[in-house]
Amino acid sequence: MENQTSAGNPAENDFLNQLTVIIGDNLSDENFGVSELASEVNMSRSNLLRKINKLTKLSASQFIRQERLKKGMELLRQTSMNVSEVSYKVGFGSTSYFIKCFREYYGYPPGEVGKREHHEPVSSAVVEKRKSLLVPALAMGTLLVIGALVFWFLYRPQAPEAAQAPLDKSIAVLPFKNESNDSTNVYLINGLMESTLTNLQKMRDVRVISRTSSEKYRNTSKSIPEMAKELNVSYFVEGSGQKIGDKILLNIQLIEAATDRHLWAKQYRREAKDIFELQEEVAKNIAEEIQVFITPEEQERIGKRPTESLAAYDFYLKGTELFYQSTGESLRASIPYYKNAIDIDDQFALAYADLTMVYFYLDIYRSDKQYIEEISQASEKAFVTDPTLAESLVAKALAYIYEGKNEQAVPYLEKALDYNPNSGVVLHFLSEYYFSRQPNTGKYLEYALMKARVDIAADSATQSYNYLQISNALVQAGFVDEALFYIDKSIAYEPGNAIARMVKVFTQLAKTRSFVKAKDFLLKELESDPNNMMFLQELGNTCFVLRDYENSYRYYKKFVNLKDSLHLDLYAHANLKIGAVYEKMGFTEEARKFISRYKQYADNDPTIYMHVNQAAYFAYLKDWPKAIEEVTLFSKQDNFYIWVLLLDMDPMFEPIKDWPEFQKAFGEVTAKFWRDHEEIKASLAGKGLLPMKL
Repeated sequence: MENQTSAGNPAENDFLNQLTVIIGDNLSDENFGVSELASEVNMSRSNLLRKINKLTKLSASQFIRQERLKKGMELLRQTSMNVSEVSYKVGFGSTSYFIKCFREYYGYPPGEVGKREHHEPVSSAVVEKRKSLLVPALAMGTLLVIGALVFWFLYRPQAPEAAQAPLDKSIAVLPFKNESNDSTNVYLINGLMESTLTNLQKMRDVRVISRTSSEKYRNTSKSIPEMAKELNVSYFVEGSGQKIGDKILLNIQLIEAATDRHLWAKQYRREAKDIFELQEEVAKNIAEEIQVFITPEEQERIGKRPTESLAAYDFYLKGTELFYQSTGESLRASIPYYKNAIDIDDQFALAYADLTMVYFYLDIYRSDKQYIEEISQASEKAFVTDPTLAESLVAKALAYIYEGKNEQAVPYLEKALDYNPNSGVVLHFLSEYYFSRQPNTGKYLEYALMKARVDIAADSATQSYNYLQISNALVQAGFVDEALFYIDKSIAYEPGNAIARMVKVFTQLAKTRSFVKAKDFLLKELESDPNNMMFLQELGNTCFVLRDYENSYRYYKKFVNLKDSLHLDLYAHANLKIGAVYEKMGFTEEARKFISRYKQYADNDPTIYMHVNQAAYFAYLKDWPKAIEEVTLFSKQDNFYIWVLLLDMDPMFEPIKDWPEFQKAFGEVTAKFWRDHEEIKASLAGKGLLPMKL
């Protein structure tokens, strides 16, 4: 796109001419960018950006780049300099990038300048014609349907003076490449990538894909558009760097994801001691290029130094490199590095926070806990040292989760999300909490959808789990068809995912209310996995609902034997039905044990389902008024799961399901669920989380 003034205003033309002269005077300085130009004209960066965009419809960096390209054309035509010499003369640190930008601007590579008659930039009409050629490709399925609509809008024919519509503010930071011969510098380059990602994640105005999602493309042969389709982003950041003595050389490129078009590039040369300023500058430069609004609070968080000690930070980066390898061995190996960092700087909150996470992941699934004191001390030190650091808040939350105090963890997680709106880790723990610890349909679904947008899995098994989570959250909130869409995606990624297949059975049940079909599905699943306790328990329950008590007993019996042999304490909610079936089959003494266990579970249930559990118990005792009273009390709750709507099919309530009192109470439950469903739908739409087919 050529420079376009709004109306040929002399003052405006003089201003642009002034900028052109200044850029020309600093042409060979590849580090001369927007900040330097703003300083030369005595303007703030933001004011300069706005004014250049108003007059030219370009960003400031695009304006600078085009002036460099024009000078490059002049040198190629009038001198004997080769392309490489010209590229460096006009401030491009990379010859290949110069060639790419030159081709995009003039329509042919710089090596053909001597063979061409025209030397003007490609006109807007030609550019738009070329862009229009992308439409058939989009229609062939290279992007999601919604993505195709977005790109149709972006590449529709425009009047020459019209500004190009902005792309969605979503970005992935690809793994940086170590260009030095010293492989020991890998941790430093990865650390620069991590800091760029982390700083971008602190900005609410942009969606940033998680590190684990980007990491899978470290050695990929996939094209940028292919990765864009998988990650559903508009921009990619590519980086490469090296450490030479005490100097860091870092190359950053911003790429338009759908077209693989390079929008911006910059080379940074800094002293190693200036690494924190470098990290801040890179993130802010990228954000400015995609027009991300950064609040003053976000500015402050991005500019905060993690430590004043470069030696401590070096140990921290080495520990983090091991941490992200995510094996038990690498986690244990990271501990000495974090401890060394803390020994140098005992106020290094980020190191304490990451050390907490290491201990947490090493210990969380162990029955014999090893790091009780370590988690308590490291998390407390992180929080006390810097309670405004998102990682410190996560560390504090993990300490509470580790101790089983999940409710106390929530405020810290929610505050951490406020500080880091793109954190897949925080979103994971919040969605898990509102699913299993303190069930809340709306919050569970909201956090699951938010996580899905930033944390795209690195492997098929994990991606299957992610889609499983979304599907389960959707069906529990009443979005049944959407849930079926995602559970099919989950199974496609990992056909052996038994939990996903179980969720599909339940989702079909929610749609059809047919326990006969559910039984058929479960029997088919059990054929391939005859000792799966989940399927056995559900088959026992399904046969109970169908009044097939003999088969219900057979499946429950096998389930109980397997559970006891493994010394497991799970599915406590099933004990009432198990006891009722055992009683019907004449095993009275065993039945009493199951009923007693259920009563203990129901009396100590801290969730909103306490009243449902009590209603079922009173129904078993045939205390119908108390059962109806508990159902009525439950109807006052909010955001409960869809399975409650199957209560009228439970044999426990068979004698009273036609009573007016029960119908009124259960009718209120049903009405409340669908009112909540509509409220959840409106809330998600207001937060930009609809449509749900991500």
